[in-house]
Amino acid sequence: MRKLLKHPSQIVTVDTHGKNYKRGNELEEINTLFNHSILIENGIIKDILPNSSAEKITVDKVIDAKDYLVLPGLIECHTHAAYSGSRANEFLMRLKGATYEKIAEAGGGITSTMKAVRNSSFDELVKLLKPRIDYFISQGVTVLEIKSGYGLSFYDEIKLLQVVNYFKTHSSIEIIPTFLGAHTYPPEYKNDHKQYLELIVNELLPYIIKNKLANHIDAFCEKTAFSSDEVDKIFTRAKKLGYKLRLHSEQFNNVGGLEVALKHKALSVDHLEVISEEDVPKLSKSKTVAVLLPGVSFFLDYDYAPARKLIKNNAIVALSTDYNPGSSHIPNIHLIMQLAALKLKMSVEEIISAVTINAAKAVDMNECAGSLEIGKQADFAVFEAKEYSEIIYNIGVNLNKYTIKKGEIIYQKMEK
Repeated sequence: MRKLLKHPSQIVTVDTHGKNYKRGNELEEINTLFNHSILIENGIIKDILPNSSAEKITVDKVIDAKDYLVLPGLIECHTHAAYSGSRANEFLMRLKGATYEKIAEAGGGITSTMKAVRNSSFDELVKLLKPRIDYFISQGVTVLEIKSGYGLSFYDEIKLLQVVNYFKTHSSIEIIPTFLGAHTYPPEYKNDHKQYLELIVNELLPYIIKNKLANHIDAFCEKTAFSSDEVDKIFTRAKKLGYKLRLHSEQFNNVGGLEVALKHKALSVDHLEVISEEDVPKLSKSKTVAVLLPGVSFFLDYDYAPARKLIKNNAIVALSTDYNPGSSHIPNIHLIMQLAALKLKMSVEEIISAVTINAAKAVDMNECAGSLEIGKQADFAVFEAKEYSEIIYNIGVNLNKYTIKKGEIIYQKMEK
């Protein structure tokens, strides 16, 4: 079927000229077109052509985008959206001065959510996750990564991944499940780390990939979680099994996680709030994406990652919500974009590149998504705006009018 996305006010292509990611100053280059339309054929971008030429084409359907702004579908590359329970009490504790690490050490944090997840059925978790996915779709998200990591046992990690996989076939967007069994040590293994590592390496990793529950793996390298040596052991095994690697690291402490991620050529290193000066060039020279999570810094009232240093050193920088119940209870990707402008001092153009093509690279989807280039999926976020700066200017407001996945309108904002 041939369709025409007709007469938008602007098309922001984030064109990469076939490179499929942007480094350093390249993030500024988002390529804005005026008086153009997009020809879609069988869910793929067939052409981007002047309106005068588009008028002469015969199509099966027209999508009227007059006076709207078209961006690539947004890529949400780091979430913990599969959870149950609430940690509102911990939020109140932090307001009174307790740190995230102290709460975790006292049995709160991830362990608190783990208990809630273990007490929830598959059906209950599905019911909780669906509106969260729908909310991301309403914001223009067309690819969504969701991690496990709140089960922390064989049965409960598998249960969470099965929940996420349910939405691979019961959602209108692409869902990327990521195994995060190495999130923290559950209470029953608090004094026996070796046994839990063996559970991950010898039982969970082979089972998950054999049963196609996930081919992405993540870990949390931190003083209160997994050491760099432990992550190295997990990644070595995971790589042999064919997993794609990602890592939470340099959030509160430097404990060697970045070195492990670079050694194994991980897709991304996420957080980086406390990355050292000497490590910035090391990361920047690699093809590993620096995924920055300003919502965490905002929510925890903590340091922000050095975006300007990373971009100046030619890094591949992406942005994400890190939506989770404890440290970034923020599912609003537009607010994250706005925080990146206000707190990370990123330009609007850099932010757009960071939530599209570079976020796509972080989840290994950049060959088919993340930019509007001929031959890629016809995934669009269509905003009620004439200038892309309006997305950042309207703090906390969702201007998305249509979310389009492979040429199909999957979300349309209701008229008041």
